[in-house]
Amino acid sequence: MSGCSDFLNSAWSRRKLLTAGVGGFGALALPQILRADEVVKKAKAKHLIFLHQFGGPSHIDTFDLKPNAPDNVRGEFKGIATSASGVQCCEHLPRWAKVMHHFAQFRSVHHRMSNHNPATYYSLTGRAPPLDDIRIRDTLDLQPMYGSVVAKFKPSDDPAIPSSVSFPHLLRDGSVTPGQHASYLGKAFDPFFVQSDPNSPNFKLPELSLPADVPIERLQARRKLLEAFDRHARLSETSEAARGMDRFSERAMAMLASTKVRDAFDLSKEKPELRDKYGRTTYGQSCLLARRLIEAGVRATTVYFSDSIGGPVNGGWDTHNDNFNALKNRLLPITDKVVPTLIKDLHQRGLLSETLVVWMGEFGRAPKIGDRDPKGRTHWPHCYTVMMAGGSLRGGAVWGASDRRGGYPAENATKLEDIAATMFWALGIDPASEVRDALGRPVPLAYGSPVTQMFG
Repeated sequence: MSGCSDFLNSAWSRRKLLTAGVGGFGALALPQILRADEVVKKAKAKHLIFLHQFGGPSHIDTFDLKPNAPDNVRGEFKGIATSASGVQCCEHLPRWAKVMHHFAQFRSVHHRMSNHNPATYYSLTGRAPPLDDIRIRDTLDLQPMYGSVVAKFKPSDDPAIPSSVSFPHLLRDGSVTPGQHASYLGKAFDPFFVQSDPNSPNFKLPELSLPADVPIERLQARRKLLEAFDRHARLSETSEAARGMDRFSERAMAMLASTKVRDAFDLSKEKPELRDKYGRTTYGQSCLLARRLIEAGVRATTVYFSDSIGGPVNGGWDTHNDNFNALKNRLLPITDKVVPTLIKDLHQRGLLSETLVVWMGEFGRAPKIGDRDPKGRTHWPHCYTVMMAGGSLRGGAVWGASDRRGGYPAENATKLEDIAATMFWALGIDPASEVRDALGRPVPLAYGSPVTQMFG
């Protein structure tokens, strides 16, 4: 019986089961498929907050400490106890330590992309790029971002509310990083992108504001007139791209007329004390905005930590130089202020149980210290940590393990395809669902298997 139980509890996708059915497992495949569908239907998460850490955070110096490793591996930071039994984190994340019981950790994530642009594309879509080249260019052959998948399969209930929103940066490392839009899903599922600083005292969305002397009725009448002029030219234009643009325009008009949308973006409506708790930084106010958007009914928000991979004063997590000072003095303090505040805020409002929060970068950092300076760590995609909270996740659980140096998976090796499948599964989206790519070929949403063991 234990063997049957292990088989039934294994993370097989519908696609794999269908294949197995052809080989003689047909009697088992149908019940298993139905069971998988039923579990997906019971998923608690309705919303996604995806926090991307451009540059690649050091897993060894944050959540997967190696206190017994040699000096040139374990680094300068000590571990501290957390609210999750038997789980430690870095001493410079004391606030995060207090909310660790909400987080599930995936400590054996790995891939082979060592350059930022291809690795980041991989982390934003769950699909390996065709090559590990920093010059990779965005094309409709590449995969859609997670938020666009959510927008297609779990759109907002209110047509005036965007299904997916991303902000406040456009990622690039030399060239623009692919994976930040809907790709072949169509323009209708592109995120509503906001490239302005929520921490600015003048933060507003002019595209959602009408001049004082232009009532919405006049704007709608003007739109109908323009449509009449365009109708003849567009009679023969029936492509999916054109239809997608029409749907995008319709939603933009609905957003323009919606006070609910404008209110959601108005951070001045928050109490100053709460804004202070998030921190008066771009990242802090962006995460507060993410909570407001989720509360307003947005299905997926993507918050980019920075627009660049790193730097001595600002930027992301690319700590080739002076890794420990960069973490201790800048990156970890802001992270420790913002993310735990977001988790607490969601929990207190009853939103955490229906919101999946994902914190991850494109890779980790090398176990061996010493890269461009004696205290730097280089890129390391071979094993790193992804953090998730909310929904029906088993808070405090740890999936997988790295070896004694944090270099390679030692247990339950997990691909980014599995992380993508796990996210979709948590949101009630069957990872084996198929869409059509740019050439009309059927492709699954995720090529991996959800780690269902992390849910309860």
